[in-house]
Amino acid sequence: MSLPAIQLSNVTKTFGSHTAVRDLSLDVPTGSLYGFIGPNGSGKTTTIRMILHILAPDSGEVQVLGKSGTRASNDRIGYLPEERGLYKKMTVARLLAYYGSLKGMRLKGAQSEADRWLERLGLTEWRKAKVEALSKGMSQKIQFISTVIAKPALLILDEPFSGLDPVNLEVMRTAILELVAEGTTVVLSTHDMTVAEQLCDNVIMIFNGDKVLDGSISEVNAQYGQDTIRLRTDAGARALEGLSGIEHVADMGTFQEVRYRGDSQRLLQELAGRTSVRLFEETRPTLHDIFIRIAGPDAKAATQAEASPAFTGARQGVEA
Repeated sequence: MSLPAIQLSNVTKTFGSHTAVRDLSLDVPTGSLYGFIGPNGSGKTTTIRMILHILAPDSGEVQVLGKSGTRASNDRIGYLPEERGLYKKMTVARLLAYYGSLKGMRLKGAQSEADRWLERLGLTEWRKAKVEALSKGMSQKIQFISTVIAKPALLILDEPFSGLDPVNLEVMRTAILELVAEGTTVVLSTHDMTVAEQLCDNVIMIFNGDKVLDGSISEVNAQYGQDTIRLRTDAGARALEGLSGIEHVADMGTFQEVRYRGDSQRLLQELAGRTSVRLFEETRPTLHDIFIRIAGPDAKAATQAEASPAFTGARQGVEA
């Protein structure tokens, strides 16, 4: 059995009095597509920077591609940050050859690999153009090529689909899946839960510095049970007003996702007495719904209430 591509053991990182990552342990299997999810400020970026050896943990151990405490493995890592930048006055071909040379590639090999990727992503005719002449979508694809040109063993992508139109998104998605099929380990950091659910073998969610989810999509969904009902009625969300057992309603416009406690058949009967029911489906919560449950406004309000002196005192009184 091969070693994990990334292994974090009880890693903690603080900045002054703020704990960005707390006692985090994580194994990313070699050859997997692993999703990093979590709200802004949750600790994802700090974790990625420790994996890249940009930051050192205060405690714990970080192993990447079988090595710990060294940047020697970084030539085998490709990193596409969310905040991107290219040398605008350089031609596409020269830029990609330059990025290849930074990873130790010979000029001819870098040029050959660049041409292969330019053809693969439909950009061959732009190889002699200056970067400043490219559209935003083209620039993003060039940035992606610059990240993968040296055939990294580990590829870390931070919001790689941000701003892409559906056609370019599909091109990029297919390219990433092909890299995984060829054995590349891919870490995908994203706020798009649909993308994470569709693409990733496993996901980890970090919230307020703590790991709150870690496992395959099916394992994560199973933790939350089958308490979600997806429905469509002629009255829309208004049909749910005043019904008991409903804990949360996510109104998607043309349909609603309802978190319900109780007999689902009773809910169906009550709805049918109010309006025409076009869709009524019991299902597991989506990753998006789970994300909102953990990090949404209701969850934050509950956390703040538990931390308040009044709540603590009331809880102690009950326990006494």
